[in-house]
Amino acid sequence: MNNKSSPQSPDHAVTIHISEEISDDRGASLLVDIKQIFSRGNKEILIDLKGMDELDSRGCAWLIRAVRSGSRAGARVSIVGAHGRVAEFIELMRPNFNPSAPSPVYHENLLEHLGGKVIDAWKESRQIGNLIIDAIYWSFLAPAEGRGIRWKGVLDEIQQMGSSAIGIVCLINFLLGVVIAMLSAVQLRLFDMQILVASGVAIGFARELAPLMTGIVVSARTGAAITAQLATMQVSDEIDAMKGMGLSVAKFLIAPKVLAILVSLPILTMLGFISGVVGGFALGTTSMGFTFERWWWQTLQAVKLGDITQGFVKSIFFALIIVVVGCHNGLRVSGGADEVGRATTRSVVMDIFLIIVADMMFATLFYFTT
Repeated sequence: MNNKSSPQSPDHAVTIHISEEISDDRGASLLVDIKQIFSRGNKEILIDLKGMDELDSRGCAWLIRAVRSGSRAGARVSIVGAHGRVAEFIELMRPNFNPSAPSPVYHENLLEHLGGKVIDAWKESRQIGNLIIDAIYWSFLAPAEGRGIRWKGVLDEIQQMGSSAIGIVCLINFLLGVVIAMLSAVQLRLFDMQILVASGVAIGFARELAPLMTGIVVSARTGAAITAQLATMQVSDEIDAMKGMGLSVAKFLIAPKVLAILVSLPILTMLGFISGVVGGFALGTTSMGFTFERWWWQTLQAVKLGDITQGFVKSIFFALIIVVVGCHNGLRVSGGADEVGRATTRSVVMDIFLIIVADMMFATLFYFTT
């Protein structure tokens, strides 16, 4: 390339003459020349194309880069002398020579931020409401109308949600029963009333600990699985395919999960209650010296039917929270694998938070009504 620079004083424009095709090597050389000229204090540079008869897209791309790099450095780089097809091509690409102005940065104020959060919360509340309505209809009303239900799907879900979780639920409640018994025994030993450990463990697990701990374990296990399954189907377009075939997502995917968890969680809660009581019994008979008959009699005297009913009612509401939150977060996913992971995490956090809030509300209600 005849890259000829006409030396001028810093106050005048410097001209670079180009008369041959601009290859990658020659384009890079052009950028170096512009940098050197600007470093000498020349603020205006002319690229003369009078000797060029043809210009391809690669050469034009190097010219665009040269003009933009000069502009960013504070120099004024202009193209002159173009004629014929070269001039037509440059005129066609003229908008690309001017560096795009930076987009203005918009900072929302506090009211706009809060308003956006409120709108998002309202939209999500409507989605959850619609999901609950569909789940209730296809789980309870539609079967009564003869529209059927997928019993095989329900049994499969019970096996996944219930049978597979028995071991971890029982183990955690058993260990927690031992811990609660230890803590209670330390305090009651001061009054020589350690037998009341049996009462405290039994009542605590019947009313609070068994439904709460079982709900948290199931939310981390089953709630996450529900969200991951539906989110994966969503990002792989399986949900859209079902809708396209005229199949109800609520009937085939949500209703079996609702019925399965409503059966599984109360049973798991009862097993958790038994495991917690057994944990306290193990400590009481091995470390405190109580006989089986004495501990068993104290447990039966302490636990009433109303205590067990409280835990049963809580477990049903916890089950509904887990399945609704899991399905909601799974069906609202859009994107790829990263979004599936985020939805699963969000589902578990929401489950645990809402379960604790619901438990607090039930505890307050039973406290003032009993």
